[in-house]
Amino acid sequence: MKSNRLSLMVITVMLGLSACATTQSPTGRGQTLLYSSAQMQQMGDSSFEEMKKQLKVSNDKKLTQYVNCVANRITAVLPDQTQRWDVVLFDSEQVNAFALPGGHIGVYTGLLKVANGSDQLATVIGHEVAHVLAQHGNEQVSRGQLTGVGMQIADAALGVSGVANRDLYMSALGLGAQVGVILPFGRAQESEADVMGLELMARAGFDPAQSVDLWQNMSKAGGSQGIELLSTHPSNSNRIAQLQQLQGQMQPLYKSAKVNVKNQCVVPK
Repeated sequence: MKSNRLSLMVITVMLGLSACATTQSPTGRGQTLLYSSAQMQQMGDSSFEEMKKQLKVSNDKKLTQYVNCVANRITAVLPDQTQRWDVVLFDSEQVNAFALPGGHIGVYTGLLKVANGSDQLATVIGHEVAHVLAQHGNEQVSRGQLTGVGMQIADAALGVSGVANRDLYMSALGLGAQVGVILPFGRAQESEADVMGLELMARAGFDPAQSVDLWQNMSKAGGSQGIELLSTHPSNSNRIAQLQQLQGQMQPLYKSAKVNVKNQCVVPK
């Protein structure tokens, strides 16, 4: 009887969490979000600090200024201008980048060898920031929580210590490759980040047409084995076709914005 009561409690809590946390993404897609903005910021803050311990921060001042220039133009067009963004260039051959809740952007020097010019770099940064805006990290962590919440509630009820979720959190926030756990965003999330990221870069005065070239470069860069960014951000004909279809909508935003752009981001020689 005690076991039945515990099972009923677990099911009730899981259903309650699902019911109260259903919302919509910026594109209208349904999402289940179990964590508050404050909780997500805490996860992002701690994960970013962990990354700075694990990886070497680049001491190349010119490259760092260049990356900051591109990132700052992207974040300058975000709806919430109260959020301060911390941008770090990591000295790593990985062709990758990420953005985390709490205002954190990480770019690897390896990406700069594939992203030719500021417009292509803006494509990646805009895409990663879009994941944060659309709360995809919250969605991923919530999905994992719903999968294991019954076990954790049962452990708590029985007086057993909780399960450590550090790897799950970091993986869901886009850092899976660094902690040995891969929890890639789904196709719907990737599509949203592509659309939202394209609009962000266009409004920041970066040419959205370069997004097509960027993903084509990504596909070519890794040969038959591909590159790390594509392991969690798949590039395929559908993605490129979508980006091409959006050009008619995004080009007017770009042409309007570039007139007012004063902060040019020049690639260091």
